[in-house]
Amino acid sequence: MSVDGLQDKALQEFLSEAQEILDALNRNLLILDEGRREGGFDPEVLNEAFRAVHSLKGLSGLFGVNRMTSLSHNLENLLDSLRLGRVELTPEALDLLFEAVAVFHRIISHHADGTAGEASQDHELERAVEGLIGRLDVVALRSRPQVKEAPFGGWQLDPSVLSVLTEYEEHRLHENIRAGRFLYRVHCAFDLMTIDRGLERLKGELKPLGEVITYLPSTESASENQIELDVILGSSRPLDEVVSAVAPSNALVVMMPRGEVSAPAPVAPATPRPSSAEMLVDDGAEVSLKSVSQTVRVDIRKLDTLMNVVGELAIARAGLQSVLDVLKSDAKQALLARSMQQELRAFSRRLDELQSGILEVRMVPLGQVFDKLSRVVRKISRDAKKEIRLQIAGADTELDKLIVEELSDPLMHVMRNCIDHGIENPATRLARGKPEVGTIKVSAQQRGNHVVVTVEDDGAGVDAKKLIDRAVARGLLDAGAAAEIGEREALNLMFLPGVSTKDVADTVSGRGVGMDVVKTNIARLSGLIDVETTLGRGTRLTMTLPITLAIIQALVIRVAGRTYAIPLNSVLESLLSTANDIATIERREVMTLRGSTLPLLRLDKLFDLERTVEEPRRARQFVVVVGLAQHRVGLLVDEMLGRQDIVVKSLGRFLEGLPGVAGATELGGKKTALVLDVAQLVEESFSSRAGEAA
Repeated sequence: MSVDGLQDKALQEFLSEAQEILDALNRNLLILDEGRREGGFDPEVLNEAFRAVHSLKGLSGLFGVNRMTSLSHNLENLLDSLRLGRVELTPEALDLLFEAVAVFHRIISHHADGTAGEASQDHELERAVEGLIGRLDVVALRSRPQVKEAPFGGWQLDPSVLSVLTEYEEHRLHENIRAGRFLYRVHCAFDLMTIDRGLERLKGELKPLGEVITYLPSTESASENQIELDVILGSSRPLDEVVSAVAPSNALVVMMPRGEVSAPAPVAPATPRPSSAEMLVDDGAEVSLKSVSQTVRVDIRKLDTLMNVVGELAIARAGLQSVLDVLKSDAKQALLARSMQQELRAFSRRLDELQSGILEVRMVPLGQVFDKLSRVVRKISRDAKKEIRLQIAGADTELDKLIVEELSDPLMHVMRNCIDHGIENPATRLARGKPEVGTIKVSAQQRGNHVVVTVEDDGAGVDAKKLIDRAVARGLLDAGAAAEIGEREALNLMFLPGVSTKDVADTVSGRGVGMDVVKTNIARLSGLIDVETTLGRGTRLTMTLPITLAIIQALVIRVAGRTYAIPLNSVLESLLSTANDIATIERREVMTLRGSTLPLLRLDKLFDLERTVEEPRRARQFVVVVGLAQHRVGLLVDEMLGRQDIVVKSLGRFLEGLPGVAGATELGGKKTALVLDVAQLVEESFSSRAGEAA
């Protein structure tokens, strides 16, 4: 690899690591914001944010990303003032911290997209960074009045301890004393080879009790194979509770003395200190140079390549199955057919394992998107002067990395609509007997091969009549059709371009483009979206998405002697129908499915297929129900040949854009089939209906 190639690869590694640091920083800021609203926050979270920015500064300096280095330096100054109590954690300060995260993301995108060095892009980003740095410095220098108190509130502290405390640790010591907490010295010993695991266990035991102010090496040592530490703990818990909590670590606990207390502080009963051998977690453990980390970063494009190879192997498997079918038909080849079938089964098992393994590697938790949503909700709600509480469930639900990225924009638009259209202003909510603070609930859960993401608000709901009136006013619906439209169809009007229930557009919404974007993006992901609403109580949007689009499973069908493949992600169900099940309404064929009207498409008519004598139209046909965004359509087909993994190939530039066709695929045995473009078929169906209605 060339020097330039190595440098590019190193830069990409840095950008990936910077992204991870920023995601963690964003989560910490959200925790701080929630804690501030509830009247307090965990100082360790603020300290973690400070350390994250410090790491970002060092890494960006190493890789020459100077804008990130400068911004990190000034952000670090503000966070340092915040954690030392010199500056109060106000909403204004948090706004700047969140804005810094957004600018960091812009810097990363600037370098990742290869636009670094373009004059217009550089100038715009430079202005954003410089403007933010100036505002950060103003807030960082705005020190709060310092309260002078008696040193350490009467606690008698060892001068040797005080002399090694950092400025931050001394500040936290004062804060714990000011809060009226007890101070404990926790003495513990760890074997050198297992100190990491032992210390993590001790941290877990101490965290629920209070705040760990510092870790200090002890001057005492029972063995040269051990290291002993003194931990200073600030806690409001009594001594016996602290002793009980740290018992698994065999630590000794002493309450630090106070000047006004004449009697000596109680000391925890001495526990026999374990020997080095007893401290070992694993017998025979040795010092190793192996990395503790068990993870590697992989470019998603490499995984795409591997997935394409798996798809080609699936086609090869189908071809082998065709050869096996020929062998089975020859009685003389029965022995060879049995042997080949055994080998094919083994091959199929291994191929399925490989496919599952690659899919699993591509999966990431939806929490990556939900964390960004929290930042967006905070900003939009403040701009709209509304108090919003965001509740998240199922953040650990996993989806394909590419789907998670594509889901970001639709969810952001949904949030904007919930806040601007759904949640009322505080005065209106109080007048309607609702809490002043509005609530938006976002949840995710896996259901089979799909993930369901639900967004629900407790706002005013959607006025279906107003949607109908707007659609009529814009010429998207005539008065006659409007009088007969059902509630579900009326709610689906919100996904049409230019339809909005808001009377006046502003910087947040009101131009009728947000939900159109939601529908388009969800449809592109072969997803479905449903809307439920109750006036005065709120709205719920349910998005159903495939777990992955990296590998395509298809339903293979036949119509008029031709074979087609329908992506299985778009197939909802299939059923058998007769002529009696089908009715004609306004020159369109429909059928009733569980109380709802399902429009039908005959593929032979759609593609103008001529039926031969051998392939007449059958009295009983299959209906394959497919879905796109909020729409459902039934495709009438002659036969269903089964499911198969496929790789979609382009039709080439001469046939590209063929209506209703997404590409072609090989089914094995040198058989090919066209892959239907379900999105285009459904859109064509509903747009033609809308045209007829208008």
